[in-house]
Amino acid sequence: MSAASLPILITGAGQRVGLYCAERLLDEGQPVIISYRQERDSIARLRERGAIALQADFSDEAGIMRFIEQLRSQCRGLRAIVHNASQWLAETPGAEAEVFRQLFTVHMLAPYLINLHCSELLLQSEQADIVHVSDDVVRKGSANRSAYCASKAGLESLTLSFAARLAPRIKVNGIAPALLMFNAGDDEAYRAKALEKSALGIEPGPQAFYQSLRYLLDNPYLTGTTLTLNGGRHLK
Repeated sequence: MSAASLPILITGAGQRVGLYCAERLLDEGQPVIISYRQERDSIARLRERGAIALQADFSDEAGIMRFIEQLRSQCRGLRAIVHNASQWLAETPGAEAEVFRQLFTVHMLAPYLINLHCSELLLQSEQADIVHVSDDVVRKGSANRSAYCASKAGLESLTLSFAARLAPRIKVNGIAPALLMFNAGDDEAYRAKALEKSALGIEPGPQAFYQSLRYLLDNPYLTGTTLTLNGGRHLK
C-alpha cells in the first residue's frame, strides 16, 4: 500500500516537539495518529485538522496494551511509528525504585511492546519506519538523572535490536537531541548557561528535530543508527 496513504503514529504529541512534528506532517497532507496523556487545547486542534488522538497511559503494561488495542482498531496499517513519549522525573530520596520503574516503562517497555505488536501494521506500507527518541545525555551519563539516562540508553539498544530484527522491510533508527527549545519559565541565567554547552550556541527550535525525522523517513539506506542532534556539545 502507498506509504502516503497510511498514518504516522507519534506518541506523546500533545506539546512541544511531538506537537510540532504532528502539525508539520499534517501540513504536508500526511495522516497522523497521536497518543497523549492529558487533554490540552493542542489535542483539540489536532483533532480538528483530522488527526486521530488516542489517550494513553504508558505507566504500566496494562495501559500500554490497552493503547495497542485502540490503535489496532483505528487503522489497517502504519507508515511509521515515532516513539516520542517521555517523562523527566527526579530521583527523590526514598522513591528511586519507583522513579526507575516509571522511566523504564515509558522509555523502554512501551516502545518494546508497541514495536512487537504493531510491526504487522507497518508491513502494510511500501516504506516503513520506527524512530526512537533518545537523549544526548546518554553519550556521557548523568550524575543527577541516572535513571532517566539509563532508560534512554536502553532505548538506543532497542534501536539496534529491532533494526536487526525487522530488516529489511522496516527501518529502525533513533534521534538523540540535546536542548532544542526552552520552557517559558526558564530565566536568562539558565538560558545563557545552557547555550554555552554547545559549540553552535543556539536554541534551534523543534524544526531541527523535524528535519532529522524527515531525513530518517526519506532515506532508504539507513537503519540501526541514532542521529546526534546536539549542536556540537561533544566538542566542548
